[in-house]
Amino acid sequence: MTGPHREGYVLDVEDRFEGTELDRRLWLPHFLPHWSSRSASAARYRLADGCLRLVVEEDQPPWCPEFDGGTRVSSLQTGEFCGPVGSAVGQHRFTPAVVVREEQDDVRLCTPRYGFFEARARMRVDPASMAALWMIGYEDTPERSAEICVFEVFGRDIGPDGAAVGMGVHPFGDPSITDEFERVHLPIDVTEFHDYAAEWTPEQVTFLVDGEVVKVVRQSPSYPMQFMLDVFAFPGDDGSPPTGPWPKELVVAHFRVWRRTEQPAAAVSPG
Repeated sequence: MTGPHREGYVLDVEDRFEGTELDRRLWLPHFLPHWSSRSASAARYRLADGCLRLVVEEDQPPWCPEFDGGTRVSSLQTGEFCGPVGSAVGQHRFTPAVVVREEQDDVRLCTPRYGFFEARARMRVDPASMAALWMIGYEDTPERSAEICVFEVFGRDIGPDGAAVGMGVHPFGDPSITDEFERVHLPIDVTEFHDYAAEWTPEQVTFLVDGEVVKVVRQSPSYPMQFMLDVFAFPGDDGSPPTGPWPKELVVAHFRVWRRTEQPAAAVSPG
């Protein structure tokens, strides 16, 4: 049986989530642990039947109550960079108030520069939750901090005739990027498996769902980026805990990283 093929590309990384153990050569099972801690940001997940199931459960505590209130999250990421404890140096400064609370080792498990990236996924989210696959700059310098959102689905954006799927780019600290993000309404049932993908070139980022182009952003970050795969549960406007049903979940059947045939291999840890 032949493996997956994409014209003009070489398959660099593929995770089919076989077996019962997460591939730690590819994934860190935490969400931005430098702003919190490894224990508080630890993901909850299961591997079974050839799928990864990321979950947020009712008894799960907030990942970073000091800076992000009652938000709960289970996330995997493919890189980690931050400064010393007490500094403001760290990936994805989601609010100006954050400072490093627990120093982390610098890790580059999968940090490509350009390529084609895809995940086959389904999700069960409600108005109090969201699931996403996105990329952020490794941020070894502050301006290397843009985001490419491959897909982002809030439960509030799911209706009887489809769902609004968020995709696009955010600049954060990158002065070369202009915010260009859209929630594209698609006639799909996100509780069933669909293929979400992005093709990132030096000129633009193209977003696809089930092999069809749905959005093109004609600008592009120019530095290595890492992946963030996650499911969130959000508190109420009054700060009350997230509501059910439980669990919130993102199920992934496969994840692939492709590179152009003329490009060097992606930065992937050997183990």
